[in-house]
Amino acid sequence: MDPLLTARLVIRELTPADAAFTLELLNEPGFHRYIGDRGIRDVAGAEKYLNDGPIASYARHGHGLWMVELKESREPVGICGLLKRDTLPHPDLGFAFLARHCGQGYGFESASAGLNYGRSVLRLPTILAITALENPASIKLLGKLGFRFERTVTLAGIAAPNRLFVFDRPA
Repeated sequence: MDPLLTARLVIRELTPADAAFTLELLNEPGFHRYIGDRGIRDVAGAEKYLNDGPIASYARHGHGLWMVELKESREPVGICGLLKRDTLPHPDLGFAFLARHCGQGYGFESASAGLNYGRSVLRLPTILAITALENPASIKLLGKLGFRFERTVTLAGIAAPNRLFVFDRPA
């Protein structure tokens, strides 16, 4: 995938060189609270997570989670992308940001670009999203993007129930 460019962001595929950032993000309190503890505690574990997760997904599905960087400084601020889970019938839009970069509109900006990529380039007719039951910021963001709440679901590998959202408006 060529990098996606927005007004303030560069959105690109993750590489093993992003392991230190990934380690930091996956151990943020908000990540543990709303997404889950992946058990990644060192750079080697983060490299394995990247290789087995996002990088493998690019080869298998043609998409996955992407790095979100500030355009001017190339500072990593979060991840956003399209995941294909065995437990869901369609790809889902996911995102997570370092706490120090939350509340600045990067989530909406990157998620809009990812949603547009999924619809226009990948030609996905339906894109899902899941959130923890009590994740008001993500729920608000998904509503702003045009997703609609469908139902509460329990997914394999995720202990707590989640809210399932759907975006299936005509492209």
